[in-house]
Amino acid sequence: MDGVDVIVSHWAVARPELDVSGLKVFGRLHRSFLVYKTTIAATFEKYGITDSGFDVLACLRRSLPDHRLTAGELAEQTLVTTGGLSLRVKRLEDAGLVTRTRDAVDARVVYVEITPAGSALVDAVADEHFHKLNTMLGDLNEDDVATLAALLGRLEHSARAVELANSPSDTRVEATP
Repeated sequence: MDGVDVIVSHWAVARPELDVSGLKVFGRLHRSFLVYKTTIAATFEKYGITDSGFDVLACLRRSLPDHRLTAGELAEQTLVTTGGLSLRVKRLEDAGLVTRTRDAVDARVVYVEITPAGSALVDAVADEHFHKLNTMLGDLNEDDVATLAALLGRLEHSARAVELANSPSDTRVEATP
């Protein structure tokens, strides 16, 4: 019996009519996330990079063949706004890990490219990062990992559907001429 089981059993006594079955999943996800976050934070701190900096560098490192994306593509693939990305990229550029260049034809287009130093850093971080992720899977075999990944994908889809259903709808009224 773990801490989540204890909490669930206490709710069963305190409020037997209350369905707390979701806590069996989300309580464990939360506890696992805290371990994950602490573990990856230690890796990033060791290399002097933030998780958001790693996100940008890793995205560029995966972008073959030239390890370069437009700022818009990078924002889309890192799930941040172009405004939020600007500060991330500026910090990485100041550290010599990426460069920014304007398109020769359309000056509105900005390319972000990883430098050799950025590639070396992200490769070192990725080696340790993914080793730690795999180590955290511990006693799970390949089938367990595949099953868990599939179930978590379904859970994410379900949670996003609820999020979408609960988000405020567009209530703007079109002005009539």
